[in-house]
Amino acid sequence: MSLHLSTPHADELTEVMRTLACWQTDGSPFQLHPGDIGWHLQRGADATAAAVRTWSRDGELLAIGMLDGPEVLRLAIAPSAQQDDDLAYVLVQDLEGQGRGVLAGTSACLEVANGARLRDVLLTSGWTADEAWTPLEIDLAQPVEDPGLHIELVGPELAATRAAAHRESFDGSRFTEEHWHTMRTATGAGDSHCLLAFDAEGTAVAAMTVWTAGARRAGLIEPLGVGREHRGRGYGAAITRAGLAMLRELGASRALVATPSANVAAVATYMSAGFTVMPQRLDLRRPS
Repeated sequence: MSLHLSTPHADELTEVMRTLACWQTDGSPFQLHPGDIGWHLQRGADATAAAVRTWSRDGELLAIGMLDGPEVLRLAIAPSAQQDDDLAYVLVQDLEGQGRGVLAGTSACLEVANGARLRDVLLTSGWTADEAWTPLEIDLAQPVEDPGLHIELVGPELAATRAAAHRESFDGSRFTEEHWHTMRTATGAGDSHCLLAFDAEGTAVAAMTVWTAGARRAGLIEPLGVGREHRGRGYGAAITRAGLAMLRELGASRALVATPSANVAAVATYMSAGFTVMPQRLDLRRPS
């Protein structure tokens, strides 16, 4: 059968995220994780579903994408379909056709795994390399070092503090307590855990969310932030270790994270927490 492009309804997100979780096996390429869609759920299930695109053949999902705005698509391809020529060429048609309902605008970008057949086809079609990202990973087979910092698991009573810590960490962020509650109660968010780190005076200095894809699969850190006034004191590495310990307890085989390569401080933080750098991944920009 031919490939079918679709936008799921909100009540179909659970199945989409379940399939995406199944693709997070050890040895599979670094690509869109269910935690990426989960973090988007702060906008609500309807808005999140409207940002998702799926490609299927004979009822089997082969590719799942999430729009980060109208001009950026973050794409995952089933491990068994990474080298599928038919899928690659259909994806190119849908990505290049502004009337296909996938990527709008004239300067659209795509995030896709290294080694995917789609990358080769797009580069041949005139797409060019864009922003560089550094993926990192860590094996969770061994116990994780104690964070050496007071860590709290975020529940409703700490939601406002967690939201404030996020705003203090990311310029321009409008993340609110309401966003946290929306995310936590939405379909698929049950696989997330938010953590807060506190200094000796009881001030929240860092926050992070970790996402599990299930036992013996890769978990994800999305996002991690340290307050502007608290950087350079090891808080980022400390809360990262706490998140890794939680993912290990939940059965994750490894943990993944990605950061813009230009953010050398973030790369250093993850490496100090035990992560190793994976091959750099370049976004691809559609020719105008």
